Amino acid sequence: MTVDPELVEVGNRAVAAGEAESLSGWVSSAMSEKAQRDEKLALLRAAIGDYETEFGEITSGELAAQRRADRADAVVVRGRPSRGQPGRATKAKSA
Repeated sequence: MTVDPELVEVGNRAVAAGEAESLSGWVSSAMSEKAQRDEKLALLRAAIGDYETEFGEITSGELAAQRRADRADAVVVRGRPSRGQPGRATKAKSA
């Protein structure tokens, strides 16, 4: 197996910091996490496929509407509180 030298260095730093017992263990853990993530994505693809089979294809308009709704419902945890909404913070606007 060939591994990018920069990744080997990251793994070695993790071992030195006590975050992994060995480079081999660090690589094994990373591969396991990748396999789990890939399996979850496959399950998500299947769920979306099942949904679209039953209800029709999810359109770009529906995705945009959901993004807007999600943004409107989001609670910002960084930044300054906005005027008129005590305890809530808003994202600073860029100039």
